[in-house]
Amino acid sequence: MDAPPVKLSELLRHPDDLDKIPALKLEFTRKKNAVDSQLRGGLREQLETTQAGMNGITDGQKTLQLIRDEMMKIDTLCSESQNMIKDFASINLVSQAHRNFGAVETMVENLQTFNDRLNRVENMLREDEADKENMPNLLGVHYELTQLRNIRDDAMEQIQRADDPSLQSTLEDYFSRLDEAIDWFDEHVGLVALNMINLLIADNNSLVVRLAIIVEAEEKSDQRVEALQEALKDHKEMATRFQSITDGAKKVRGYKEKFLKAISVNCEGQFAEVRGEFLDDPTKLDKMMKWYFNDLNAVKQGMVSLMPKKWKILKTFGDIYHQLMHDFLVGMIDDPDSSSANTLEIINWPEKYYKKMRKLGFSEGDLKPHVIDNREQELVKDFRQLIIKFLDQWIERIFAQEKRDFADRNVEGSNLDTDEYGYFRTKNLVDMWRMLREQVDVAANSQRTDVAEGVIDAMFLRLRGRQQSFQKMLEEEAARYEAGKVPELEGFQALQDWLIATANDQMACIDDNEEEGRFAYLSSFKQKFEPLATPQYMERAENEIALLRESYIDLSTWCLSKFASLVIAVDFGSVMPTFFTPKWYETTAMKQMIITVEEYIGDYQQVLHHSLVDIFIQILADELLVQYLGSVRNKGAKFRRTEPFQDKIFNDVATAFEYFRSLPNQDLSGEITQTWRVTEDFNKLLTAPKEQLPDVFEEFKTKYWDLQITWVEAVLRSRDDFERAMLNSVKARAAQMDVVRGHP
Repeated sequence: MDAPPVKLSELLRHPDDLDKIPALKLEFTRKKNAVDSQLRGGLREQLETTQAGMNGITDGQKTLQLIRDEMMKIDTLCSESQNMIKDFASINLVSQAHRNFGAVETMVENLQTFNDRLNRVENMLREDEADKENMPNLLGVHYELTQLRNIRDDAMEQIQRADDPSLQSTLEDYFSRLDEAIDWFDEHVGLVALNMINLLIADNNSLVVRLAIIVEAEEKSDQRVEALQEALKDHKEMATRFQSITDGAKKVRGYKEKFLKAISVNCEGQFAEVRGEFLDDPTKLDKMMKWYFNDLNAVKQGMVSLMPKKWKILKTFGDIYHQLMHDFLVGMIDDPDSSSANTLEIINWPEKYYKKMRKLGFSEGDLKPHVIDNREQELVKDFRQLIIKFLDQWIERIFAQEKRDFADRNVEGSNLDTDEYGYFRTKNLVDMWRMLREQVDVAANSQRTDVAEGVIDAMFLRLRGRQQSFQKMLEEEAARYEAGKVPELEGFQALQDWLIATANDQMACIDDNEEEGRFAYLSSFKQKFEPLATPQYMERAENEIALLRESYIDLSTWCLSKFASLVIAVDFGSVMPTFFTPKWYETTAMKQMIITVEEYIGDYQQVLHHSLVDIFIQILADELLVQYLGSVRNKGAKFRRTEPFQDKIFNDVATAFEYFRSLPNQDLSGEITQTWRVTEDFNKLLTAPKEQLPDVFEEFKTKYWDLQITWVEAVLRSRDDFERAMLNSVKARAAQMDVVRGHP
C-alpha cells in the first residue's frame, strides 16, 4: 500500500530545511515520472479493452444478422413446402383430427378410472395416517396425486375453452374429492416438514429423503409453470400454438415455500416457549437456547447429505433461524413485559451467539441483520442510566429525609446518632453508603465493565454533589443566626451539634484503621468496585478518590470554621464591638470569651472525632485572634497615649495565653501561643514613634507576608496621633518591599 502523502509544510519546518530543496525536487520529479508511466500503461490497457469490446459488438451484430437471414430462409421454405405438398390442408386436418381423437380417448379413460385411482390414494393415506413415524406410501401418494391433479387441470382447461358453465360445474363436483385427498396429503407433508429435526435425531433418514424428493419435484414443476406463464405473457400471439404441449401442472403449487414455512413455524414455536421462560428467569438464556444450536448442528451433521445440494440446506436453516433469533431478541427488548434483567442478558448474548454460530460454520458477516441490530451501546447506555436513575432516586430520598431531620433538629434529646466511640453522627450516612454498595452490585451483575465504570463515575459525581448540597443546607441555616433573624436563638445549639456531626461524618468516610483492618466508607467503596474496573479506569478512579478524600477534609474543616464563626457572631456578638473603645477598659470581655471557648471545647471534645479536636481548638483560637485584631475597625476604637491600652492588650493576651498553655497537647499549645504573638507586632504599630513606623511595618510584613495594608491603615488611624504622613510613609515602604509569598 502506498505511503500517505507528506505535506511540504512538514518537510520545510526550519530555515535549515531550505538546503533540502534540490534533493526534494529530484525526489518529486522521480515520483512524477513513475506516476506518468503508470498512467500511460493504464491508458493503453483501457484503450485495448475498449477496442476489444467494440470488435465484439460488431461481431455480435454480424452474427445476429446472419441468424435473421437464416430464419427468413426457414420461414420461406416452410411457406413454400406447404404449396409443394399436394393436398397439404387435407392432410393437416386429418392429422389434427387424429391427435384430438387420441386426446379425447385418453381423457375418457382417465375420467373413467379417476375414482378408482383416488380410492387407492385414500387407502394409502389411511395407511400412512396409521404409521405417521414412517409413512411408507408418501412417495406413491405424491405420484398418484400429481397424475390425478394433471387430469383434473387438463379437463378443467378443456371445459373452460368450451365455454359451457353447466359442464364446468359438473366436473368440479366430480373432482371435489380430490381436494380433500390433497389436503390430507399436505397435512402429512407438513407433519414431516415440521418434525425433520426429530426425524434426523431418530435416524429416520428415509422419510426425510422422501420429503426432499417430493419438494424438489414440485419445485421443478413450479419453475416450469412459471417459465411457461412468463413466456405466454410476453408472447400472447404464440399462446394458442403451444396449448397442445402444456401437459402437466397448470398452476404453481408452492411446496418449496410450504417446506420453508414449516422450518420457520417449528422454530417460532420453540421461541414462543422460550419467551415465557425467559420472562420468568432471565439468567438462563444460554440454557434456554440450547435447542437452537442443537437443531442447526443436527442439520449440519445429518441433513446436508440428504437434501439437494442446490438448496444449501444448512445456509437455508441458518438464515431462517437467525432471522427469527433477531426478531425474538429485538421483540424482547421492546416488550413492555420484559425487565432490565432481560435487557441485560440480551446485551451479553451476541458475543456468545456469534461464537457458537462460528463453530457451526456461520461467520458473523453471513448472518444478516445483526442479531440485535447493533444496539449494544444503546442498551448499555439505557441500562446504565436505569441504575443511575435509581441511584438518584435513592440519594434524593435520603437527602430529603436529612433535610426533614435537620429542620426538626430542635427536638428533645436531639435527633442525631452517636457511633461506638460516642461521636455525634447524622442518621442517614450509613444508609447512603449501603445503597451505593447495592448499586455497585447491580452494576456488577451486568458482567460488563462499561456499565460498572459508567455507574461508578455517576457515583463520584453524586458524592461531590451531596457534599455541596449538605454544605449549602448548613450555610443557609447558619446565615440566619449570623444575621440575627432567629428569635431567642431557637435551634442554635442543635445547629452546632449538626455541624459537629457533619464534620464527624466526613471523617467516618476517610478515617481508615489499617492496623485493626477497619476501613472507612470511601476505602470500602473503592475495594467494592475495583474488581469490576479496568486498570486504565482505576488510574482515573484513584484521582477521583483522592479528590473526594480532600473534599471530605475540606467539608469537615468548613463545619468547624462555621461553628467558630457562629460562636463569634452569636455568643460574642455583643462583646466584640466594645473592644478598643472606652468601654473596653471597664470590662473583662476577653476573660468571658475564653471561658466560653473553654466550655465549648469541654462540651464537644468528647463527641467530636479525635482527629478533629486539636483542629477545632486551633480554629477557635485563630478565629478569636482574627476578630480581636479586626476590632480596630470598631466604631469608636481609639488608642490614646493617656490611657493604659498597652496594659489592657497585655492583660487580654495573657488571659488567652493562660488558657492555651493549659491545653494537654503542648505542641498545639505552643503553636497557638506562637500565632497569638502577632499581637506584639500589633502593639508596636500602636506605640512606635512616627519616624520608626516604616521600619516597624517592614519587620511586620517580613514575618507575615499576607499582612494587609488596609488593616495597617485601620491600626494607624486608631492612634490618637494619626497623621496622613504616617500612612504615606508606610505605603512608600510597602511599595519598595519584595515579599516572598508563604503560608497564610
